[in-house]
Amino acid sequence: MAAEDAATAAPPAHSLYREIDRAEWARLAAGIPQPLTETEVVQLRGLGDRLDLAEVHEVYLPLSRLLSLYALSNKRLGVETSAFLREPDTTTPFVVAVAGSVAVGKSTIARLLRELMSRWPDTPRVELVTTDGFLYPNAELERRGIMDRKGFPESYDRRALLSFLTEVKSGAPEVRAPFYSHMKYDIVPDAHVTVRRPDVVIVEGLNVLAPPPTPNDVAVSELFDFSIYVDAATEHITSWFVDRFLALQQGAFNNPSSFFNVFAHLSADEAVQTALGYWNDINLPNLEENVLPTKHRATLVLQKAADHAVERVLLRKV
Repeated sequence: MAAEDAATAAPPAHSLYREIDRAEWARLAAGIPQPLTETEVVQLRGLGDRLDLAEVHEVYLPLSRLLSLYALSNKRLGVETSAFLREPDTTTPFVVAVAGSVAVGKSTIARLLRELMSRWPDTPRVELVTTDGFLYPNAELERRGIMDRKGFPESYDRRALLSFLTEVKSGAPEVRAPFYSHMKYDIVPDAHVTVRRPDVVIVEGLNVLAPPPTPNDVAVSELFDFSIYVDAATEHITSWFVDRFLALQQGAFNNPSSFFNVFAHLSADEAVQTALGYWNDINLPNLEENVLPTKHRATLVLQKAADHAVERVLLRKV
């Protein structure tokens, strides 16, 4: 089976997942008021995404409510467990992972879910952390000879990410994550994202659902309470990646401070070939070898069509 077919294939008859088509899922939004304005949606939308108010209401509003219910259930269990053990309440943040390929739209989804979940009364405090901050600095990647594998599992400081999530799930009052600049294409020294015991922490990244490197290691995914995989046919993601590169070339790449300023003056044909080169040499192998194989580990899968619209939702039964 081709990779693009496998990415959107229907689950078997006795799957662990409920398969819910777009129309059925959208009915779950009936009677729920739209919390975001069109301006807010535009501000949340990433390059190339075609997110609109209808998509927010029909897909992501029900998803945010489901996540809020899971978080509330988790909090209640924490309170009841503490009461049973006759100790003070030690409830910790509910952690949601958002995984998927480069250019599939997971960053937009993570930002959107942060805004939507914060509008529900049970989860008013929501923080977002991306695993880009746990990439090794470029100097370290160069030292290790893996700069051309940036984004692959070995390019991340896995121990630092595990330490961060362990502190979050242990209820630490304040936890810091490194900050990554997409403009500089590198970690920013002495800059941090600070998390102070919110109701929910959303962790977005390529390889967050990857298995541990050895059987004796702890998987990062063991520290998630709920995980989402954003799925699409490989041919669609390829097209989105090229489109995004071309949009960046006309925008952010023109900034002299941008790491990618060297691409600002490419012709249209040169830009397409450059984008395809990065996709075929780096991002596609990473998707096929490391990212796509983790889809089955997710609690919920969002399957996108060619226009970025979600056409099917798969939700684990157990």
